[in-house]
Amino acid sequence: MNSKEKKFTFEGIIFDFDLTLADSSKGAIECIQYAFKELNLPIPSSQNAKRTIGLSLSDTFLNLTENKYHGKIKDFSFFFIERVNEVMVDLTVLFKETPPVIDILKKNGLMLGIVSTKFRMRIQAILHRDNLLDAFNVIIGGEDVSEHKPNPKSLLLAIEKLKIPSSNSVYVGDTVTDAETEKRAGISFIAVLSGTTPINAFLNYKPYGIINNISELHRLIGIL
Repeated sequence: MNSKEKKFTFEGIIFDFDLTLADSSKGAIECIQYAFKELNLPIPSSQNAKRTIGLSLSDTFLNLTENKYHGKIKDFSFFFIERVNEVMVDLTVLFKETPPVIDILKKNGLMLGIVSTKFRMRIQAILHRDNLLDAFNVIIGGEDVSEHKPNPKSLLLAIEKLKIPSSNSVYVGDTVTDAETEKRAGISFIAVLSGTTPINAFLNYKPYGIINNISELHRLIGIL
């Protein structure tokens, strides 16, 4: 949709997970609303809950409560995780575009990774269910770092584990948080519009490209 004329051969592509590779919105909304119900707080709408997908649990809670109830963050996290363990894997589905594009990228020799605030074990369970786990060389989840996006530690850790230069790496994500993470890490960024973030929100980050969904990714980076 939006790309530079000059193509660049990346060695590694690192993806966000939620709303980039998979639709986890049903599970996330269910867990958020469950936690608010258990806390006897006003239950956020599905639309507002979906907008927080990709944030850390503390940021999700503060965003939905307009920075109120700081003392309830731990309780929110407890109830959220309690429900996540019951429903998240079953309620998360890979986008139909994900398997064929990942196959194309692997066949062209790219190293692939995932960096997400979602717990690695759940990402692995979803990918294993859909026979896609072996396609990824590294997965960094919320339990693997002490500071989450937009702190760049998780992204830099993935690059280190892939053993590729940061200059030859690109991060693909659907939120401004992803874009800010990339900016702080000092690598290239491709914005994907499969989430809830509008195109204009990405323009100040000067992404390598902006695509509607990842079915357009391989052509953007020069794989025909």
